[in-house]
Amino acid sequence: MFQSLRALASQRALTRTRVLCVLLTLASATAYGQDVGLTLETALYQATNRSAALQASQSSVLASSNAAVKADQLPDPVLKAGIDNLPINGPQRYSLTQDFMTTRYVGIEQEWVSSDKRERRSNLASRVVDKERAAYLVQVANTRQQTAIAWLDAAYAQRALKLSKALVNHMTHELAATRASYRGARASAGEVTQAQIMRSQAEDQMLKAQQTLHSALIVLGRWVASPVTDVAGDIPALESHVSSLSLEELYQVQPELIVARRDISMADADTAVASSNRTPNWTWGVTYQQRGSQYSNMVSIGVSIPLPISRANRQDRDVAEKAALGNKARFMYRDAIRQIQANIQNLSTSLVNGRERIAQFKRTLLPATDQQVRLATAAYKAGTGSLSNVFNARRTQLDAQLQIVDLERDVAQIWARLEYQVIPKNSQFGQ
Repeated sequence: MFQSLRALASQRALTRTRVLCVLLTLASATAYGQDVGLTLETALYQATNRSAALQASQSSVLASSNAAVKADQLPDPVLKAGIDNLPINGPQRYSLTQDFMTTRYVGIEQEWVSSDKRERRSNLASRVVDKERAAYLVQVANTRQQTAIAWLDAAYAQRALKLSKALVNHMTHELAATRASYRGARASAGEVTQAQIMRSQAEDQMLKAQQTLHSALIVLGRWVASPVTDVAGDIPALESHVSSLSLEELYQVQPELIVARRDISMADADTAVASSNRTPNWTWGVTYQQRGSQYSNMVSIGVSIPLPISRANRQDRDVAEKAALGNKARFMYRDAIRQIQANIQNLSTSLVNGRERIAQFKRTLLPATDQQVRLATAAYKAGTGSLSNVFNARRTQLDAQLQIVDLERDVAQIWARLEYQVIPKNSQFGQ
């Protein structure tokens, strides 16, 4: 009997365990299917993998790479075939074999480009590929930067909406309490009206915050190429390492500087090609000529040599043009260095200043508004203050909190423009 009772208890325990496992499985599946929000890292990953602009830039790299393959090849040979000296009148007209001057011929011509010229053209094509790769990096940096800014906008818009909803809830409770006090003759009709006005203003601000969040999510969805309903995750610490990078380090991770340097290399390679074109290409040809059976067949061998009779006004001008474009690229590179360094310095200063302002507001403004709310509430409960003073104190407190959120959003955008203007070292984006 005892064994039967133990077996029954064991069976019941096993059944409970199975039920618990099923419930946990269902809970896990439900949690897995929930929309947990888009984190910043996920947004950056999706944006760089789905961007049509990046795919277009990759196509440009592929196109220039294909063009580079043919840069050092000789031109295609030319097949020649025809009839020379065909009679068109007299007894031999249209005869291919009776007149000794009539020949049918077939031949081939080849323009010969020196190995030095082909090497220079190949070098120019390689520099074009490098330029397109650098342009791809510029697009990557811009995509990451704009995605980060959009995500931060949405994250801070969520914070602002949360604060606005909290104020509406508080105003709703206060309005209900004021109406109850009015029915008990402990509050005036004016105080009820004031409470209604304050709640209406709070609701309007909440609707405005909802629209701001909705717009921010639409912009974020544009960059990640899919609809976004929520963002999640911690906002990163607003600290940037870009301002501490040396100029040599910027050369490796700042795409605009990479483009400017490769513009110089491409211009120099183009100048080298133009210089090699001062020497014309020769064209060699061999032709087999067939006449009538009573005459001998012939072979012709020849060469065509262009004569640069105005080299100073043609070829030399080409070289001068390319050299001038090379100087332009160098000047643009110097200007890019100054502009980027000034931009980094300006953003770094603004970031430091913004963080100091945030810290000062949190240290002075928020405690003061909290104290104001406590004092106004205590005075109202003691009968020495009005309800409107409590509402105004609450409004001031919310305005201070929203002011800090707006400032934090502005500082975060400065941080994003600074931090994401460079490509991470050892990243998936090659140069």
